[in-house]
Amino acid sequence: MNTTSCSGRPLIVGPSEPEKPYPIFVEGAVIKGFGRGSKQLGIPTANLPSDAVKLALTDIPIGVYYGWAQVDGGEVLPMVMSLGWNPFFKNKERSGEVHIIHQFRDDFYGQNLKIAILSYIRAEKDYENLEALVDDINMDIRVAEESLKRSAYTQIKTASFFN
Repeated sequence: MNTTSCSGRPLIVGPSEPEKPYPIFVEGAVIKGFGRGSKQLGIPTANLPSDAVKLALTDIPIGVYYGWAQVDGGEVLPMVMSLGWNPFFKNKERSGEVHIIHQFRDDFYGQNLKIAILSYIRAEKDYENLEALVDDINMDIRVAEESLKRSAYTQIKTASFFN
């Protein structure tokens, strides 16, 4: 199996099983964001409330992560999450924006979102243009999908947190 993408980025990141401080479990009601994920990027995100970001995610570096997500007790699905200021959009507040790798029919603002953050993908960075940002996010999604196939990561889907 090829473990490197054509961009030179590895397709699988993180150790063979989650290591401390992972997994990090976070829960909160989905809040309305700027609407950029769906409208500008074509990659919708579920935004975590700022108190959840401040309480649970202050001790990990800004950047992009992968793991599992569940909306209102539904199926546990793969996710990628951006944690930081999104320099391309010049955000003023640190945010946690979760892209669940699944096609949802409707928005789920106000519904309960549970996530298990399992590993770090890469640092947050600025981009020359929107296309470069979207390309990198799509690569992050591919990395998450491949990295989560490992059995130690797949097992987290059945954690009591999600029941």
